[in-house]
Amino acid sequence: MNCEINTANRNDKKITTEFHGVFDVNFPRVTPWLILFLLFLASPLFAQVPVQPWWLSLEQGKLKFRSGDYGGALLLFEDARRQRRAMYEQMERDFINLLSVGEVRAIGDALDWVERYSRERHYISASTALEELYYRVPKANLNNSAAAALEAIGKLKDYPEAEYWIGETYRVEGELFLALAQFRRAYAMRELFEDTGFGTELLYKISSILMTRQEYNEMVRVLQSIIDDLDTLWSNAARAESRRMETVNVERNSASVPYAQASASFAEQAMTGTLERDGVDRFLELYRYNNGIVEQAHRLLGFYYAVSGRPSAQQHLMFAFLIQNTIIIEEVRRRQYDFTYTSLSALAEEINKNALLLSYAEKVEYYKTVYYLGSSLYQNGKPAIARGFWTFLASQPNAGEWRSRAVVQLRNPHLEPVVEMP
Repeated sequence: MNCEINTANRNDKKITTEFHGVFDVNFPRVTPWLILFLLFLASPLFAQVPVQPWWLSLEQGKLKFRSGDYGGALLLFEDARRQRRAMYEQMERDFINLLSVGEVRAIGDALDWVERYSRERHYISASTALEELYYRVPKANLNNSAAAALEAIGKLKDYPEAEYWIGETYRVEGELFLALAQFRRAYAMRELFEDTGFGTELLYKISSILMTRQEYNEMVRVLQSIIDDLDTLWSNAARAESRRMETVNVERNSASVPYAQASASFAEQAMTGTLERDGVDRFLELYRYNNGIVEQAHRLLGFYYAVSGRPSAQQHLMFAFLIQNTIIIEEVRRRQYDFTYTSLSALAEEINKNALLLSYAEKVEYYKTVYYLGSSLYQNGKPAIARGFWTFLASQPNAGEWRSRAVVQLRNPHLEPVVEMP
């Protein structure tokens, strides 16, 4: 028995020896330096590209947009929107997880206690979410409410700047329907804009697209909403007039008009009366109105009403004209503190000497505004005042097309052809 076992052991040893003989290779000795070198070579194969911040994607998209790479810009804007949403969704989940803890539920809605609990119990993700929220939203606005904080984090998932730039990319590429949808989406998120005035710029973008698409009724509604919200002089005067119309058949003494509305109505009537009775120079001697944010809305509505033959063009164009000249006069006075307005022709000389004012006059279509204001006055039965506007334009070489049309009006005054619009 022992002999057989020893024989088997010898056979196993032989097989093992043969096995090693076939596969035996002289490998070099593996040193720690060799391992580090191999890991260095392999690291690019397994490394992950770090995700960049959403705001950086937006800025890179702007650079591509301004260089004309609209396709690349669109991808980056969409990346920025997606990255921001993902980040705030994660923060929302982290905060919900904190609020789901039994001890936190017992605390109630007191945000300061929830924040203290998160900090003391080392809920790092939830604490980070709150820090980010306070950076974006003033803590006082949350009224010490955890529910309000959760709602605010949820709103931060939206990225109106990215929506706007996506729309702007569609606009320059001619996709007006898509651009309009994006601008409206961005406007719905306007409370998140860091620049609170950007909502108005968005409305002007929307109105421009509506004009191009010939959706005039909607265009008028958008432009009128800008005036109603931001031009207190106009809106108060309109409310006073509306109140008077409502009380036409009521006893006179029973009608009560708030002071602000009555004052605005008086100012508007006084301005209109001065312009229609005494002409443009007396009008600009007496009145100033610096409300540049609504100038474009008045001007565009004035043009639209003028070419469609509506008498209401005069009031809008009067406001636009007064705002334009107020801004111009204030800029001239900033350079010449003793400047005094004497005549529209003298003011035009100051405009022609100042590159900044020339640029502004072109931007606000100054001479076109003068022409159509004169035409609207002519239509409303004030030919002598209209002639004063046309005479001014005829003396201005920089007025271009509007100088030529004014010369024709001086030779043969006539109503502007009406363009049929809905």
